Amino acid sequence: MPFVLITGASRGIGYEFLRQYSSDAKNTVIALVRNKSATEKKVSEDAVLQGRPNIYILQADITDYNALKQAAADTAEITGGSLDYIIANAGLVPKFDLFLPIGELGNQPGELTKTFREAFEINVIGNVHLFNLFLPLILAGHVKKIVTITSGLADNSFTNQWGATPGALYAASKAAMNTVVAKFNAQFKKDGVLFLAVCPGPVEVGHYDGATADDLAAVEPLLSIFKEYSPGYERPKAPEVSVRMMRDVIEASSLEKGDGGAFISHYGNQQWV
Repeated sequence: MPFVLITGASRGIGYEFLRQYSSDAKNTVIALVRNKSATEKKVSEDAVLQGRPNIYILQADITDYNALKQAAADTAEITGGSLDYIIANAGLVPKFDLFLPIGELGNQPGELTKTFREAFEINVIGNVHLFNLFLPLILAGHVKKIVTITSGLADNSFTNQWGATPGALYAASKAAMNTVVAKFNAQFKKDGVLFLAVCPGPVEVGHYDGATADDLAAVEPLLSIFKEYSPGYERPKAPEVSVRMMRDVIEASSLEKGDGGAFISHYGNQQWV
């Protein structure tokens, strides 16, 4: 009976991981969210999820160390002291740097500093604490896989070759997290723990909701890059498609294949779109 912990499970990709993993009655799925009552209501009203006894919802903000520590203790109570998978999906995708290159962000130094700090606190530091607090459960588990959801925008080769300028602060935080994944792998691969950073590719989760005409014009060059980089690309994938592909990659990956600490895409390689 695999035990799966998913952070940021209240919406978007995280919610889809919750839907898919809990569809197998053999899985016990723990959803870690910031607003427990709202997520419980959403699940209870979801015709697919309502009534599934293998879903547990715990409350903890990824930036609240004490809350994460309590969540680890609560998870141990649910699972009997072990955990098989961590899907570290919780993260911040700032609106501030979504449309403008980093040189233009410098025109708002206060907002740049604030957003950069928030991105690192949520996307990097929070996950470091998450991993350290839940590792004793993973070490007691059978599968021993810890997966971070990352971004192809963090690939410097892609950025330099294709001139992908949007999302600079977000990409930098994800690049830092990719290094964290590699460092954890270097320490814990001897214990059989697979650390993996997986990019979902472009996914329709509402990042551009509320965007102005100027915003959309600013991001158009990136969409053009996607189309040139991946001929046939038309639009972001639906969450269910991306998550299904990522789950296939997660299941196929192993230390024996040399995947420990890898930064790969939903295709299982470094094709990001």
